[in-house]
Amino acid sequence: MHRTLISLLVLALVGACGDGAKTADSGAPARPTTSGSDLTGAGATFPNPMYSKWTSEYATRTGVKVNYQSIGSGGGIRQLSEQTVDFGASDAPMSDAELAKAKGGAILHVPTVLGAVTIVYNLPALSQQLKLDGPTIAAIFQGQIAKWNDARLASLNPGVALPADDILVVHRSDGSGTTYVFSDYLAAVSPAWATKPGKGKELQWPVGLGGKGNEGVAGQVKQTPGAIGYVELAYATQNKLSTATVRNAAGEYVAPTIASVTAAAAGAASALPANTDYRVSIVNAQGTGVYPISSFTWILLYEKQADAAKGKQLHDFLRWALTDGQSMAAALDYAPLPEAMRSALVTRLGTNQAPR
Repeated sequence: MHRTLISLLVLALVGACGDGAKTADSGAPARPTTSGSDLTGAGATFPNPMYSKWTSEYATRTGVKVNYQSIGSGGGIRQLSEQTVDFGASDAPMSDAELAKAKGGAILHVPTVLGAVTIVYNLPALSQQLKLDGPTIAAIFQGQIAKWNDARLASLNPGVALPADDILVVHRSDGSGTTYVFSDYLAAVSPAWATKPGKGKELQWPVGLGGKGNEGVAGQVKQTPGAIGYVELAYATQNKLSTATVRNAAGEYVAPTIASVTAAAAGAASALPANTDYRVSIVNAQGTGVYPISSFTWILLYEKQADAAKGKQLHDFLRWALTDGQSMAAALDYAPLPEAMRSALVTRLGTNQAPR
């Protein structure tokens, strides 16, 4: 199976902070890890191109080394919870139940950038960009629309010569924050989807073929005519995959772009309460120019760290990522955080630098 290769050996984070979402578990400090790198992390494939760039650039400046394994959000949450890595990464905020199971105590969610989950497809004969809406996407991934020339697709794409080919659905096979964002959106716009299969990092898919990671889904769609899947925007761009425009809450068909993702996040910072833990969803956001399947992605870390040196390394890296690092986001098809949110996060990190 063809797979797009994303570079993932690079450099970045772990350590300390404080004052975040509390768990019901022990407040014991996280145990340090040793792996030949300064820091180790694992998790989401969604932000991996961004984290690869950041950590490479940061290593050049500081010499700090990190091995980040792009294994999916579910795996990142599990490894952080078991304290086998220094930090996790996820596109799905941890649930209260997941937070309660974490062995190292309270966990902080630190938003890093925003991205779009795109609907990618392989229709070589189609010259126009496909238009889709939420209920139709849900019906395709539920197996209720099985042909590309189905009347529901034709009604959204008048005048477009849709082929009579079968639709091959490609979805994630692993626990995935990208799946969480995608299903969060579909549950918001389709009552049928909200009932079954619902929202989560792992779903019972009615139809389709599984691919591991954003890389796997992108590779399956790229090599299979008639396929449709969902991947983060960077993976669609790097694989030169066709992306659909999606009808938003304002009734517009909007393409996934940096501008349309930024529009989705525009009101997020001002709407957050002062004591937020940053576990928020922005799918199907209101407003014009909004791409409706947009999301934050998060670095996950224990509030209390046993290793003071690693705590300082994480603090320093995150502060850099939230300031200088944001200017690198757009070139990789991610949207930087709203300025107000960046400032609040930097202040929060500054007041919670020292490990306990």
